[in-house]
Amino acid sequence: MDKELLTQNMSELVLNDPVNTHNGEYRYFDPPLLGLASAADPLFLEFKTEIVGSHFRPPLEWLPGAVTVISYFLPFGEHVRTSNRTPGLASPEWLHSRFRGEEFNDKMRRFIIAELQNAGANALAPVIEADFISDFTRFTSNWSERHVAYAAGLGTFSLNRGLITPKGMAGRFGSVITDHYFAPSARPYAHPFKNCKFTDTRNCGACIKRCPSGAITEDGKDKAVCYDYQRNQNPLADLNREFGYPYSSCGKCQTKVPCEYQIPL
Repeated sequence: MDKELLTQNMSELVLNDPVNTHNGEYRYFDPPLLGLASAADPLFLEFKTEIVGSHFRPPLEWLPGAVTVISYFLPFGEHVRTSNRTPGLASPEWLHSRFRGEEFNDKMRRFIIAELQNAGANALAPVIEADFISDFTRFTSNWSERHVAYAAGLGTFSLNRGLITPKGMAGRFGSVITDHYFAPSARPYAHPFKNCKFTDTRNCGACIKRCPSGAITEDGKDKAVCYDYQRNQNPLADLNREFGYPYSSCGKCQTKVPCEYQIPL
């Protein structure tokens, strides 16, 4: 098992699995980007001691003997992204891709685990483990897909606290820890906000204007304001009630912005 083969197999799943479609009408995700990090990378300890918090569990705390962390980005397809460029509530396509799309993301996590196990390796995905904790009072968790993606060379953070990859920031991240060796990917950036035109050069701020809740300012993103808007102030559309989605997703700061589907020029 090497990176090229794994990426190819993941791409085939994206293109051919009906779970990645909305009733066969459109795909939630395009083929993925794949990044790799050493499980012993010092960044993971920095996440625990300085950046995320002491509750963060580095790879070896999830899987003794871990060697590699596989991180991937599933970019939302163009149909999904363009549908959400309008003002107001999230588009139906965005809602489906956020919630049903995450079901496919979980399938991708299990698919990668199975591929590695078939190659004789051990593997797990922290966010589908029973002891994964997501704390919505402190807005943090004991495994961060975005921080892991940064460590694996997939991209850098933005003013709205998303992660800007070569395929933009509109999409979903996932990761798997394994004791199978893959050569770590390079981190082609000088600092954690390099791909964001505002935090790097102060020459953007489009996501500030796109945010309907006022959660994003020049100082960054207030996660509590964003959370309250999506779950309390943003009225649930009929679509949410019909399909049982727990809240009205938004994604306006990820669409109709220069970093929607690429690193801003």
